[in-house]
Amino acid sequence: MTIFFTFISFLLTPTLALASDIEQRIDLTGHWVGIVAISLFFIAYMVVMAEEFIHLRKSKPVVLTAGIIWALIAWYYQAHDIPHIVEIAFRHNLEEYAELMLFLLVAMTFINAMEERQVFEALRTWLIRKGFSYRALFWVTGLLAFFISPIADNLTTALLMGAVVLAVGGSNKKFVLLACINLVVAANAGGAFSPFGDITTLMVWQKNVQATNGAVTFWTFFTLFIPALVNWLIPAVIMNFAVPDQKPKGSSVQLSMKRGALQIVTLFLITIAMAVCAHSFLQLPPVLGMLTGLGLLQLFSYYLKMSGAKTQFSSKSLQDLSNPIPYDIYAKIARAEWDTLFFFYGVVLCVGGLGFLGYLSTTSQVMYGHWGATNANIAVGVISAIVDNIPVMFAVLSMMPDMSVGQWMLVTLTAGVGGSLLSIGSAAGVALMGQAHGSYTFFGHLKWMPVVALGYAASIGTHLLLNNHLF
Repeated sequence: MTIFFTFISFLLTPTLALASDIEQRIDLTGHWVGIVAISLFFIAYMVVMAEEFIHLRKSKPVVLTAGIIWALIAWYYQAHDIPHIVEIAFRHNLEEYAELMLFLLVAMTFINAMEERQVFEALRTWLIRKGFSYRALFWVTGLLAFFISPIADNLTTALLMGAVVLAVGGSNKKFVLLACINLVVAANAGGAFSPFGDITTLMVWQKNVQATNGAVTFWTFFTLFIPALVNWLIPAVIMNFAVPDQKPKGSSVQLSMKRGALQIVTLFLITIAMAVCAHSFLQLPPVLGMLTGLGLLQLFSYYLKMSGAKTQFSSKSLQDLSNPIPYDIYAKIARAEWDTLFFFYGVVLCVGGLGFLGYLSTTSQVMYGHWGATNANIAVGVISAIVDNIPVMFAVLSMMPDMSVGQWMLVTLTAGVGGSLLSIGSAAGVALMGQAHGSYTFFGHLKWMPVVALGYAASIGTHLLLNNHLF
């Protein structure tokens, strides 16, 4: 917690007035408005961290705090007859959130559609039926988590593989603990080298960061593949010796995917390709390609609905009648993680408000001016193990320090994999604690933190060595 409170103390240090691109902003870091704003954000985030115990959805405190912070800023500027700067700044932050929210909404809709078509369930039952030993299952689920999370996301991947682990080894708490730690590390590491693997990588990609020696493009992220692989492999190899060398009992009936499942998977891959092309070749936000792909999914859902109705009235076979006929794509959209989406809104607006007040400039001066970019970016990863990596990365992007492509990739790596140091450091870890309640715990993960930290340090060293040309 020392690093966290040090980070907060830097935010509370007064700074010089910031110059807006349009007009002069007023520095309020030492004013009661700024102090109240940073205090409210701190309290809200303490409530977010206590979600597991108080059962209050994490979006509620940050959405409320965002409204209060911007209301205080607007009131102060209105009182000084400077009304329009706040409106422009708020709309800018809202636009950034809107792009990311729509992008994530489409991705979640595809994942929900594939889940409803039993794509993930078919994979889970296939793994169970193969009769892997505990150690083999440890490696298979970890490997799948590492390679699925770049396409889906680390949270969905961890929950999917967590279901496999619990299905075959639920009675063996030692195996479940080690396998869940492995899943958290693998899912976070896999998500770090893809723009689609984590919200933080998506934020860096959509921001279209211009570095001192080039720009961060879609393909730049894949330079992190080997460092991310090292981040997962080192803890996995060490934990492997503690995994029981036994074979779990039981079997499962193989479930088949529902009609249209493979077509939806194909459409998802096409949608990702369109998002990349929109950004790389048309110089448009990636969300354009994602929403276009959603249109294709909507048309395909219409085909499933109409062809299913014809099947129902023209066939008497039980196999055809077993297909779910009413297929409504809007039901899949409604099942999106709205708590996560609104939490992201609250974080973006809260951090944006604190940046408008002047706190992010102070933090940037201290971390990137005095510590140096490498030390600052390593610290970002450690901070993200305590504070969620979304506000941490958004703060870095709001500071927009003058760094090389290599340094931007370093902070992307550390923010992505740093959350693996603690079970509460990432959405994947928090979700698995709920899914494997009693077997995968905070203190169980904490016991293996030195091993995870070894992988964290090795991944940073690998990046500095292999990607030296990017610095």
